[in-house]
Amino acid sequence: MRKLIVLFTLTFVFAQTGEGTLSPVVTYWKTLTEEEKEIFLFSYLTQVYETHSELKSSVGYGGITEWYYENRAEMVYGIFDQLEVVRISEIVKWVNEFYSHGEYANRPFIEALEFAYRFAEASGANMWEKYENLKFEKIKPGKE
Repeated sequence: MRKLIVLFTLTFVFAQTGEGTLSPVVTYWKTLTEEEKEIFLFSYLTQVYETHSELKSSVGYGGITEWYYENRAEMVYGIFDQLEVVRISEIVKWVNEFYSHGEYANRPFIEALEFAYRFAEASGANMWEKYENLKFEKIKPGKE
């Protein structure tokens, strides 16, 4: 477990790399089995939650804590809420889908997670229906 945490921390730190190179997080993600991906994902979610909790207790609200909430923790809290309805294996499936497209192969893990979160909570039986429903939500008549 300690080895997983160290590897996770290293991949998280080096997630942003130059254009045209594969992110270490993506490389690591693609080497994992489905079960290991579920463990990695749950560890990531837990790490974000614990980091946000530590920021609140050590530096208070506002500043970096507010930024971290808006850019990381808020979505993670939403995913935790969805775990009552959506299995973590389904979120893994959507992260896999995100990284299966070449143009997203080097995108940060948080973007893959955002994609997975949006598609996991969207209505529809398959990807096309989910996409159409998400698209309709953005262009719904009367919505500013």
